[in-house]
Amino acid sequence: MKKQYFGTDGIRGRVGESVITPEFVMRLGYAAGRVMANHEQLPKGKRPAVLIGKDTRISGYMLEAALEAGLSAAGVDVLLTGPMPTPAVAYLTRALRAQAGIVISASHNPYYDNGIKFFSALGSKLPDEVEFAIEAELAKPMQVMPSDQLGKAKRVDDAPGRYIEFCKSTFPNQLDLRGLKIVLDCAHGATYHVAPPVFHELGAELIVIGNKPDGLNINEQVGSTHPQALQAEVVKQQADLGIAFDGDGDRVMMVDQHGQLLDGDQLLYIIAMGLYAKGKLKGGVAGTLMTNLALEHALQKHQIPFGRANVGDRYVLELLQDKNWKLGGENSGHILTLDKHSSGDAIIAALQVLQALRESGKPLAQLGADLTLYPQVLINVATQHRLDLNQPAIQTAVAQAEIALKGHGRVLLRASGTESKIRVMVEGQDASLVQTQAEQLAQVIRRLAT
Repeated sequence: MKKQYFGTDGIRGRVGESVITPEFVMRLGYAAGRVMANHEQLPKGKRPAVLIGKDTRISGYMLEAALEAGLSAAGVDVLLTGPMPTPAVAYLTRALRAQAGIVISASHNPYYDNGIKFFSALGSKLPDEVEFAIEAELAKPMQVMPSDQLGKAKRVDDAPGRYIEFCKSTFPNQLDLRGLKIVLDCAHGATYHVAPPVFHELGAELIVIGNKPDGLNINEQVGSTHPQALQAEVVKQQADLGIAFDGDGDRVMMVDQHGQLLDGDQLLYIIAMGLYAKGKLKGGVAGTLMTNLALEHALQKHQIPFGRANVGDRYVLELLQDKNWKLGGENSGHILTLDKHSSGDAIIAALQVLQALRESGKPLAQLGADLTLYPQVLINVATQHRLDLNQPAIQTAVAQAEIALKGHGRVLLRASGTESKIRVMVEGQDASLVQTQAEQLAQVIRRLAT
């Protein structure tokens, strides 16, 4: 079965269009409330409770009110945190024993988009069967509970402080960040008021940018998707390093003292090798189909197992759980450290990199120096109709590209899950050869797609 509304990361769209409207979101809140009330075993007379957090988009006020109304109509109490990172909502849902957590966010998208993400009582993404159940409930008429059974709402005033202390608890007590000058870029997003205290209270000297949200500037030329501002500021301030988060605080990129960017693959490698050096790497490392081949080869040199999941942090999580591993991530900066948190967390991932830095005594530029990413070319080809990627003409072109790479690269074709596009990715050790093969493959796809 295919879901009607839920994608790989909740429900997302442009505000005011399709599903991101007050009416639909109220019905979504009601449907989710009905499902949670029916699925959870609660003491008699106790209402289920759902925690709601949001990022800094102006539409968050409207959607928060709509969700609150729908949940209350279903007889569910609501706990409101205000602006909080997505992983903070996952943590607080678990810590406050709520039946579910909801985040109002479109992550790294512009302010005019928004979305709804759900977490289970354990602080993990909802299983498919619960999402199907919510969609089934959405198809039914909305029936308000009797007045004496309506849900209540209250604000969780100490939510930021709770989360700040949780993040700090993942950093060893015997270590601190004194003597480090760090630039933080909070993307004018949900980390703006919680990330600076975490790093400051651990001893770092901070310069903070992207920490003045106005509802319209989230991710605008700042944050992990626009790291140029951070790179320039690190060099200008002669800082030791820089850290950039995305709008909802589940992606991280870092910059070394020279202004060089380190992506999710490089940060994942640093964390893995830091754990490996202490004999504390539990199992292997999980990546995705887009993870750079150089990371896989570098881990192989140390006999560290590596596995690839489909693109999306929920699939990385599924692979980690299946193999009972603890560390995985994406090159986009989603990094999961399951021995620390149930969800990908940008602040905690950055702290794990800083722990490796402190324990090794090396600057960030040296920590990942033995991992040189292979050139990777990604071309998006628009399609006018559904394209069978297994047809002979395409498979022949892929085989020819792989022969040209001589075993020192790889080819990946995949259909976009959100757009009418085929993503053509080629990577290898020879940049010129990679570019040529990617363009040739894209031309074959383009010819067949029109």
